Amino acid sequence: MTPEDRFPGPEHPHPGPRHQPDLDVLPYGTYYEPDPAPGYSAPSYDGEAYDGETYSGYGGARYLEQHWSPDAQGHTVHAQGIGVDQSPAFPQYEVQGQVGYDGQDQGGYDGQDQGGYEPTLPDQPSPALQLAGRDDPPTIELGPPLPDPAAPTYPYPAPGPGEPPGPVYVVGDVHGYLEELRAELRHQGLIDDDGHWSAGRARIWFLGDFTDRGPDGIGVIDLVMQLAAEAAAAGGYCRALMGNHELLFLGAARYGDEPVQSTAGTASFLAAWRLNGGQQNDLDRLEAHHISWLSRLPAIALEDGHLLLHSDTTAYLEYGESIPDVNDAVHSLLATDSVDDWWDCFRRFTKRFAFRGDAGPMAVHELLDTYGGSRIVHGHSPIPYLTGAVHNDDGEPPHIPGPYVYADDLAVAMDGGVTMEGRLLVARLPIG
Repeated sequence: MTPEDRFPGPEHPHPGPRHQPDLDVLPYGTYYEPDPAPGYSAPSYDGEAYDGETYSGYGGARYLEQHWSPDAQGHTVHAQGIGVDQSPAFPQYEVQGQVGYDGQDQGGYDGQDQGGYEPTLPDQPSPALQLAGRDDPPTIELGPPLPDPAAPTYPYPAPGPGEPPGPVYVVGDVHGYLEELRAELRHQGLIDDDGHWSAGRARIWFLGDFTDRGPDGIGVIDLVMQLAAEAAAAGGYCRALMGNHELLFLGAARYGDEPVQSTAGTASFLAAWRLNGGQQNDLDRLEAHHISWLSRLPAIALEDGHLLLHSDTTAYLEYGESIPDVNDAVHSLLATDSVDDWWDCFRRFTKRFAFRGDAGPMAVHELLDTYGGSRIVHGHSPIPYLTGAVHNDDGEPPHIPGPYVYADDLAVAMDGGVTMEGRLLVARLPIG
């Protein structure tokens, strides 16, 4: 257990400072510092014919692509006048007011369960139906058809039949640092100065942990949802994995201070969320469509031979022997009413460091042999903890030049430690 992931045990009136555990330095890992990416415009992938494998089981953007539509300029507008249906996971939920926090582990929470976000556009009869039953109108020359204002527009030539997909980028843990995320995406040429998708057919995977510790977790979620729709309109996509902090945030919103049985004693999701950097401002702004989107994120994905995970743990093996099985198991769990099952899932995906040390490559192979791929790319464990750089004696922030490749070059760590003055990492695959 590392300082950034804590679970409340029995309450103490004066717990005092928490000890920071010593971590072994890994001498066999290397940093990779990618060249700046000018953007993507070539019709091929890395100049070669594309024959990679893409399989995500569930797309983080799939749900939003149904409910966000591009306007005539290729930007994204949110559907208006939509209804809200209920989902089994969050029926009739409404965030209530602000929950006070006095530094103790427990606190009151008045929220009820929240309804899923299932927008439906109002029914409108077609022109043909409006004319039904009337006399036939006179025939006139209509001229050429007008362009469809809802049709997607492209900032580059539209993809042709059989054209390969664009390059793949991965984004490490953001933890509410919205401005740092925007700056890095702009630096990589993935968004423009106004914060809109500018990467054409490129593909982006966020590795999870959007909220907590940083100032604007909801802003981060809103940006990712926006980019998911804009990327789809441009022929690319922007998708995301479910991290342990997504489970924690959803659990805090749904269960509040309802007790759960943990190995550290009786605790609650809300108390654990606060101890792990939960920001009240995020909880206050959490809406039904955020909950619905977060609860549908996949836990694991395979992209161009890279097995994408949030956590550096083998706990995924406990939820299924294939990518669809794992994602189905997590989504089914989130549709239940069992706070203890939710807590158990959260705890499992909070485990870390499975790929360190002499046994690390074996653990990586166990996952690759089960789910496919030739390399794992993960977030969750900050690189300064993996390398021991967090213990610098000079007081300077840890130097994180890029992703960290380790476990016999089989694993790539992408959490640059933005919460500890490191970096928010965005990198193009393959790395190294």
